[in-house]
This record gives sequence, structure tokens and C-alpha cells, in this order.
Amino acid sequence: MKARLNYLELPVADRARSSAFYEAAFGMAFTNFGPSYAATMTGDTDIGLEADPASAGRAALPVIDVDDLTAAEAAVRAAGGIICVEAFAFPGGRRFQFRDPDGHELAVAQAD
Repeated sequence: MKARLNYLELPVADRARSSAFYEAAFGMAFTNFGPSYAATMTGDTDIGLEADPASAGRAALPVIDVDDLTAAEAAVRAAGGIICVEAFAFPGGRRFQFRDPDGHELAVAQAD
């Protein structure tokens, strides 16, 4: 299975303010996906900004890109990971979230 870190989702208090900061500080361009979410779309390691408290985690959420989501979920479970958000669809693919043995929350995604 191919896997690489391709995304980092950050919980933010204000999507517009955070987008403006990263644009001014680093020249990053964000695409808005509704009132509470924006993301860079460079195709490299992108950054997402989640301002909806109901959807945002308490910490940064690393996202690992895989070519087989079902196999990755089985491997995470077999290795002792705990699925904390079941697989769901999002624009461009599907993903699930898990906690590793140290309690870190990560996501695993497969593009459409």
C-alpha cells in the first residue's frame, strides 16, 4: 500500500482571518468550501482550515493519502489503532480518522 502525508487540517477560530494570515505571510492561496472551510490546492502537502467547532478537532489533523482506503482501515485496526470517525465522503474522495496507540488523531484519505 502506498501512503504519504499529503494534508494538514488546522482548527481555526476564524476562517477568513486565518486564510488572510497564511496568504500574507506565505503567499498561500486558499479555495473556500463554504463559510467555515478553506484549503490550499497545490497538489503537494496542502493545508485545510476548519472554523466550524462541531467539525474541527482540538489539534492539527495530519492526513495520510493512500491508494486503498479499505485496506488501510483494516491495517490500522490490526495494528491497534482505534477508529474515531468512520469512513465518509468529502469533495474529492473518502476518509476516516483514527487514534494511534499514543492517542494522536490522524486521518487517512483516498482520492476519487
